[in-house]
Amino acid sequence: MKKTVKVVAAVIKNDQDEILCALRSPEMSIPNMWEFPGGKVEANEDIYTAVEREIEEELGCKIKSNELLNENTHEYDTFIINLIAIKATIVEGIPVPSEHSKLLWLKRDNLDSLKWAPADIPAVEEVRKEKV
Repeated sequence: MKKTVKVVAAVIKNDQDEILCALRSPEMSIPNMWEFPGGKVEANEDIYTAVEREIEEELGCKIKSNELLNENTHEYDTFIINLIAIKATIVEGIPVPSEHSKLLWLKRDNLDSLKWAPADIPAVEEVRKEKV
């Protein structure tokens, strides 16, 4: 049986109404695909605390998680991911990639120009539908 991994992803919007996109490095699983940054939820950790901790660890900035965007389960070849996308805003610092190859701010209408990790696609579609 495949292991199910519970993961949070931050959908971070800036003042120009652009969304932060992160390119997975060649060393990561599902390499060279775009995703919303985030990571695994630890035992006894709520999703909002998890996403704030993960972004501080991965991008070196502080965010405030606002609300749940969507939740999706996707089965890859070797594992199943339960991806929880959470809307957030940066409250301190500037995102700098430490694990990802690249970060990019994009307008929501341009999000489909990137090659997204399959588990992130439902969240991308939700973001594109919104006109916040």
